[in-house]
Amino acid sequence: MNNSHRKVRMLTEGALCIALAEILSFLPLYKMPWGGSVDLAMLPIILFCVRWGFAPGMVVAFAHAVFQTLFEGGIAIGWQSIIGDFILAYTVLGLAGLFKGKFVPATVVACVARFLIHYVVGATIWAEYMPETFFNMTMTTPWFYSALYNGAYMLPDLVILLVVGIILLKTPARKYITGQDLA
Repeated sequence: MNNSHRKVRMLTEGALCIALAEILSFLPLYKMPWGGSVDLAMLPIILFCVRWGFAPGMVVAFAHAVFQTLFEGGIAIGWQSIIGDFILAYTVLGLAGLFKGKFVPATVVACVARFLIHYVVGATIWAEYMPETFFNMTMTTPWFYSALYNGAYMLPDLVILLVVGIILLKTPARKYITGQDLA
């Protein structure tokens, strides 16, 4: 495959993965009351990153972040929340590209990075909205509350993505997912 064909293929796949991620974000399995959901929207972005690597993955993740900011309908309480909970949190999914060809570590790193962004934003920017109780526990610190709140959707997201990805890796799609078809 020549370089021009490769670039066109990468751009096309990137656009399709972003579109699929946006569609999947409108089909949540569960939504949290103040934002955050369990869905498969990260899967196409992570798959793109695993196939194409870090730099293209960061570009696609950033584009996905912009679309999430515009279309998700999420809750934000100011520009800091928009930058943290949307732009940064979804752009770090591009870190999956550091693990080109390796779905499991790519997914873990991307999800942990996104969780950490939401965790810090939740404990700082959203701190004043911390309820007195959450999951039938008394909340005394926004750091603990943020860990519980964001973990309540990010952990199931991680598990579901890993299960779906591992199932896909056991099919002929493995060559596509790991980018072996690009060699």
